[in-house]
Amino acid sequence: MRFCVLIAIIALFAPCILFAQQHPGTITGEILSEGKPVPFVNIGITELATGSTTDEQGKFSITNIPSGTYHLKASFVGYETVVKKITILVERPSITIKIEIRPLPELLNEVVVTGTRTEKRRIDVAVPVNILSAAAMQSTQSLNLSEALNYQPGIRIEKDCQTCNYSQVRMNGMGGSYSQILINSRPLFSSLAGLYGLEQLPAAMIDRVEIVKGGGSALYGSNAIAGVINIITKDPVDNSYEIGSTYSVIEKNTNDLQHDLYASLVSKNKKSGANMIVSRRDRQAWDANGDGFSELASLENTAASVNFFHRTSTDSKIRLSLNGIHEIRNGGDQLNREPHNRQQSEFRDAKIGAANIDFTHDFYEKRTSLSVYTGAQITDRKHYTGTFGSDGYGITNNHTIVGGAQLSHDVLNFISGKNKISLGFEFQKDDILDKIPAYNYLIDQKTFQTGTYLQSDWDLHRKINLISGVRISTHNLSDELVVSPRINLLYKITSRLQFRISGSTGFRAPQAFDSDLHIAFSGGGIALTTIDPNLIPEKSVSYSGSIDYNHGTSNYIYGFTVSSFYTSLANTFILEEIESSQQETALFRTNGDGAIVQGATFEVRGNYNYKIEGDAGLTVQKSRYQSSIFWSNEVPGTKSFLRTPEVYGYFSLTLQPFKKLKTGVSGIYTGTMLAPHFAGAPGVLKDELVQTRDFLELNFKIEYTGIFTARALQFKLGAGIQNITNAFQQDFDSGPNRDSNYMYGPGRPRTYFLSIRLSKLP
Repeated sequence: MRFCVLIAIIALFAPCILFAQQHPGTITGEILSEGKPVPFVNIGITELATGSTTDEQGKFSITNIPSGTYHLKASFVGYETVVKKITILVERPSITIKIEIRPLPELLNEVVVTGTRTEKRRIDVAVPVNILSAAAMQSTQSLNLSEALNYQPGIRIEKDCQTCNYSQVRMNGMGGSYSQILINSRPLFSSLAGLYGLEQLPAAMIDRVEIVKGGGSALYGSNAIAGVINIITKDPVDNSYEIGSTYSVIEKNTNDLQHDLYASLVSKNKKSGANMIVSRRDRQAWDANGDGFSELASLENTAASVNFFHRTSTDSKIRLSLNGIHEIRNGGDQLNREPHNRQQSEFRDAKIGAANIDFTHDFYEKRTSLSVYTGAQITDRKHYTGTFGSDGYGITNNHTIVGGAQLSHDVLNFISGKNKISLGFEFQKDDILDKIPAYNYLIDQKTFQTGTYLQSDWDLHRKINLISGVRISTHNLSDELVVSPRINLLYKITSRLQFRISGSTGFRAPQAFDSDLHIAFSGGGIALTTIDPNLIPEKSVSYSGSIDYNHGTSNYIYGFTVSSFYTSLANTFILEEIESSQQETALFRTNGDGAIVQGATFEVRGNYNYKIEGDAGLTVQKSRYQSSIFWSNEVPGTKSFLRTPEVYGYFSLTLQPFKKLKTGVSGIYTGTMLAPHFAGAPGVLKDELVQTRDFLELNFKIEYTGIFTARALQFKLGAGIQNITNAFQQDFDSGPNRDSNYMYGPGRPRTYFLSIRLSKLP
């Protein structure tokens, strides 16, 4: 009887069982991160040991799934793993799902290019690379590159002139001309651009900045002794737009307004795309001590960028970038009058255009890659530097052309492990004409340098990576070939602890134009710098080492880095005062005996579930000449680098207690330093070397995120205070006879700001 009942039940349900077997289930879906599709994510069903991978649009499909309840797992390197419970029913065999995955709160899995000129995961490269992200720039309310770089270990940005406010980056205790600045890995940032360019580049244009400290001449040529700053501009990745405005008030009475526009369009097949970025800044001049002369010059800056890419095939890509900047910078007194009708004035009207095109192609299953590129930058500048009634008008024309090619090949079995061999050639031509006829001031210089480099990036063992390379450079201002070798070693002690050590050489060609040759006001006249006609290249030998520890899960990460650096400079460029019957102050640029720069940097970082995130860095260092430098005939010589604090650092802390509300606190510490001060201003009877005080800038920001659902818009409202305690220089010179270069410490007084950003919902 029971047997008959069993047969009847089987017969009754057999059609359903057969129907289920004949109609297996299907799961289709999309993997997103921050609203954007993520390609090549691994999708698996744990119970069935089957799965798929997302395509370039982040979409996937899994078929032939029997009815039942399963766990769908999405995993990808650098992102947290997500598991979703799903059920396939007979009456509903098809499911569509959308999964959001979050990047792990660490930068170790980001791909970087600066340290090796090839794409490589940050955790696997023997060259330490620090990354300044667009998100970090937003959290610290940095509107341009100059402001953002302050929040990087071993880096300090200083303003060097209270009339024109030119700035320079100091890396590991060395001046701006010791660092090579790149745009999309190309040396288009000329020596002239280094004076004002950091402030001219708005954060809206920048995707990230990669920073390599230490000798970089083996890869990038002249002026990479202190390191390399590589500015990676935003690429078009999706269809989106964003509009932003920031209104700032400096000390309650000076307005600073900036507008940013970003728009991006990408084809459905992701083969082509273009974006456009426009930024406009208008800042009024600010007078710190009420003497009628500005300490912050007025700015009118318009910057625009267009980027385009097209994939000619799955293995080839062409990229074109066009950039333009027009800036009017006006400092001194009575700014509404013509420059020559003022007591003291610096006026700059600069137009800068740049273009870069590169082509990449992969061969042999992506084991070999070829990159060919060329680019140019043109600067046309009209300027005035002078006092009442003087004819201080001049012009500057600067043309820079670069080009090169690189071939890289993966040797899969190179004795032990894989070795990527890279061979490249690069040339750079720079013409600069800068003249003020009334002062008999003329720089007319053409420089041309070439470089051929060879690099081996060898994974000797799963724990050991060795990078060795050499660059052979020629420079028309040097009579000899410059051979710059380097070696870098990475040892992964554990999965969390890494040790790196490096050695390199570098050189700095005797190019005419950099921050040392800025025309300054002093004692009611103009201070000029002349160049030793026998100036020879400066050379360096650098060593560095670091310990890097990181521990993280999908919910948190914490870590620290301790690094040390040592650089020996030979034939160091120095400035000393010489006698002059025509100028109140005359400086002479020549070669010194040498110098030693050494120190250590300490970094800590942490992130808990995106609710609390912070990082901090502190640098302790010494920069000393081997012989005393007599920058003034009235002051005893000194071996210390001027305007170089021995301790400096930063911190940044972001709290997000609720999804829509974020607050941030940040700070910049500048230690005491020696600042040169020329006589001439009221109360300053002779030249002096001033031991400055130290400064701690504190900043606060709060931001609310909301959504206009009907219009598919996201908005962000922000407000805050920068330099809350107004830690700013208090002893500026006053009057027309001031020493305009007597400026030190933070570059911004207390500033209040409001910001709004509107963007398309993903």
